[in-house]
Amino acid sequence: MKMSSSVKSKLNSLASFQQTLLKRQMQLKDLEKEKLEIQSKNKMYILWTVIIVFLLFGSTLYYSYHQKKKANTLLFLQKEEIRSALIKLQTTQTQLIQKEKMASLGELTAGIAHEIQNPLNFVNNYSEVNMELMEELEEEVKKDNKEEVKALLTDLRENESKIHHHGKRADAIVQGMLQHSRTSSGTKELTNLNALADEYLRLAYQSFLAKEPGLEIELSTDYEKNLPLIEVVPQDIGRVLLNILNNAFQACAEKSRMQLKGYKPNVKITTKKLGGSIEISIADNGNGIPDGILDKIFQPFFTTRPTGQGTGLGLSLAYDIVKAHGGELKVESENGKMTEFLIELPVSAVPQANEKS
Repeated sequence: MKMSSSVKSKLNSLASFQQTLLKRQMQLKDLEKEKLEIQSKNKMYILWTVIIVFLLFGSTLYYSYHQKKKANTLLFLQKEEIRSALIKLQTTQTQLIQKEKMASLGELTAGIAHEIQNPLNFVNNYSEVNMELMEELEEEVKKDNKEEVKALLTDLRENESKIHHHGKRADAIVQGMLQHSRTSSGTKELTNLNALADEYLRLAYQSFLAKEPGLEIELSTDYEKNLPLIEVVPQDIGRVLLNILNNAFQACAEKSRMQLKGYKPNVKITTKKLGGSIEISIADNGNGIPDGILDKIFQPFFTTRPTGQGTGLGLSLAYDIVKAHGGELKVESENGKMTEFLIELPVSAVPQANEKS
């Protein structure tokens, strides 16, 4: 039996559709396979990316750890170097402070040497006169000249009294030297600042004259009467006074060398009561301190003197000593005209007896 043309046509169309469907299924399988391959590749890329990132992160951490360890080692070495340098600096500072103290002691000793020379001269002179009087006395005794013997004995007694007086004076100066030269115990004592200032003014000036014998400086004092005693460490405050006075005399000497017409060097020391404190003023009419360095003079190791002529610790130590006493150390200066140091020390709260200067 023969199929009709329409049936054949439908069969052909069905076959063609099946082939097309088969091709589509094959294409879908290929696409699915390609998709799986792409996904597999993407997973591989992601895995490698994760591995690379991990390796980079690990390397960064290792590098950071290594650098930190290296930095810590370097920091430790630097700390050790700084510690060693600090120990050396502290040792050097201690030596310089001791040198400054010894320099102050040298200034004090020079002044005392001149002070003690005067009573010794009196002792020597009166001793020589007494030796001559004793020879005259022996002759008058042989002559039995009673009136002359009495006169000679009177002269001998007077001279012996003077020898005793000046001997005691020399002894007091030596005791003062021993007291001021010994290491400070740091113990505060009730002190008459008028007497302390006057003593160090005299000693500092005598020491200055030993170095500048041809130069005279007018010394002025204005001590407030009935100044209360104050608790201080006398040796330490003495060092403060000595240092500032030495600077004052030096300033006057430098200006004197300029040979300015009508210039008369003067150093003045004043004391006065200010409420709950006592102020000591030391003023000179030297060249003053330039404005550019006025705020540096209390800094350790700062000095305007030539190398080898100063440690630069004098005023720094003075400042520390005054501060340790609960006081203030200030300076006022006019370049080319004057300098004034003001030492303000608190009055102790303990009962005190008034002492006249």
